[in-house]
Amino acid sequence: MPPSALDQLSRLNITYPMLFKLTNKNSDRMTHCGVLEFVADEGICYLPHWMMQNLLLEEGGLVQVESVNLMVATYSKFQPQSPDFLDITNPKAVLENALRNFACLTTGDVIAINYNEKIYELRVMETKPDKAVSIIECDMNVDFDAPLGYKEPERHMQRPEEPTAFTGSGNRLDGKKKGIEPSPAPLDPSDIKRGIPNYDFKIGRITFIRNSRQQPRKIETDDTASNFIAFSGEGQSLRKKDRKP
Repeated sequence: MPPSALDQLSRLNITYPMLFKLTNKNSDRMTHCGVLEFVADEGICYLPHWMMQNLLLEEGGLVQVESVNLMVATYSKFQPQSPDFLDITNPKAVLENALRNFACLTTGDVIAINYNEKIYELRVMETKPDKAVSIIECDMNVDFDAPLGYKEPERHMQRPEEPTAFTGSGNRLDGKKKGIEPSPAPLDPSDIKRGIPNYDFKIGRITFIRNSRQQPRKIETDDTASNFIAFSGEGQSLRKKDRKP
């Protein structure tokens, strides 16, 4: 702003910091801002490009400047104008750091911040306790709305696969394949033996005769073997007897 504006403001009973209301009467648009320096030429006011876009103001156009008092902000909500803003690692910290260069906010304005040599635009969706608030030395809660043109990724519900234990194949020690049981050999009718009845059966006595096993044969022994007596032989001396000449 020109130095003459500072002279006129110093004569008035205004509160600091200096805040102003800018109005474009041709488009009936208005916004709020602070002042950087009073070094401009007479009749000239320099505005950022994004602020001129909010006012629908062209270079060389007329703008009305009024001194105002604004309430201190307690809450603000922003909507990024591009999904690229979500690529920032910590967007909230980046925005809070960028807002240190602003003096006030107006609901409906689109502000521009510079981060990593890229311009990000954000629309002011809501401010509390008023539609225009001061953000100089304030404790303000910042919230975000979904970016313009953002689409949430579709989530496909995947059913967890049931684990299958011991899916491999095992080997037997005898070399045979697992799960294959040997088929039983067919029985010949002649091999089936039936029991022989006991024709000498008497009441009160039951005798089971089993013919499935062969009865052991009795081995006849000689009488000489049964009359064997240990250590009954003649002893031998280990010393040799002297031979007589």
